[in-house]
Amino acid sequence: MIIFLYGENTFLSRKKLKDLKEKFIQDVDPRGENLSVVEGAKASLQEVCQKINSNSLFAKKRMIIIEDIFLNKSNDIFENLVSFLKNKKDNDNVVIFWDSSLKTKKVGMKKSILMIDAQGKEKNILVKPKKLYDFLSKQEYAQEFKSLNNNDLVAWIKKEIELRNGKIDFQAINLLISIVGNNLWQLNNEIEKLVNYKFGQEPQLIKGGEQAIVSARDVEELTRGSFDQNIFALTDAISAKNRAQAIYLLEKEFEAGVNEVYLLSMIIRQFKILLQIRQALDSGFTSRKIISILKIHPFVVQKGINQVRNFNLNQLKKIIPQLIQADSDLKSGKTDIRTVLDMLLAQDL
Repeated sequence: MIIFLYGENTFLSRKKLKDLKEKFIQDVDPRGENLSVVEGAKASLQEVCQKINSNSLFAKKRMIIIEDIFLNKSNDIFENLVSFLKNKKDNDNVVIFWDSSLKTKKVGMKKSILMIDAQGKEKNILVKPKKLYDFLSKQEYAQEFKSLNNNDLVAWIKKEIELRNGKIDFQAINLLISIVGNNLWQLNNEIEKLVNYKFGQEPQLIKGGEQAIVSARDVEELTRGSFDQNIFALTDAISAKNRAQAIYLLEKEFEAGVNEVYLLSMIIRQFKILLQIRQALDSGFTSRKIISILKIHPFVVQKGINQVRNFNLNQLKKIIPQLIQADSDLKSGKTDIRTVLDMLLAQDL
């Protein structure tokens, strides 16, 4: 049996993989001696093939998990693995290919297969890896894990809260999403923190078997935003010419270990997004159309639409070249991030 789990939603694909491992251990291999994990990004073709074909004297079947094989740099893997899988000798082994670097995207009527690198950039999958993808994706137990849309995300948060014997209203869910976005790894941590906090505040709920009620105020007080969310807040402070708030947010990022160059690169990225959104709005595009054309996440677009009301097109066209020059000056030691911030605050916004 071959199972293929892939997609950009690594939280859910990892959960699926964990469930499969636990079921295998429970039903077949209580001691966990017949379960192997192969680092597919570094493994040789020989190592992968040997693991897949391996048998055990003490168990009817083995489980072999091959992770991130599409990140492998060896052409040998992609040239020969498909042939091996098609012709491999019959055994009862369960072979799971788990991959975090692949996603599909519809462009018109066609489906593109994309690779995602460590920086989150997308590129079309090469011909040889695509042959392996085509084979694996046609297996009966192939499953792609896509990012959740807004409705699914709301339902997922509600369910996760309820699984922890908690309850949350729609306002608090929306606030949580606006702060964290759709990063399920971080959302899971924030949900755990929120519910534990409520039970810690009201321990009598545990004794009585009652639910912990998570409010919008709890979310506001306890949830720290993702880095993108903090950049939104910093851009808000800049557009409002609120120097005290901007400096405060800047210091919070330094405390979190963010360096100046990366911070400025993210500010530049945000202003470029704002420029694109401003141009789209000035052309009469709706938010739905902007999301479709710019291929930007709905959360980012909605935040951007709110922010860009503070700028006109000429202002943004003036700011971005200044920021690019400031980036060069920062890297050469001619300026620092606080000076750049003062430059932005001095703009005629």
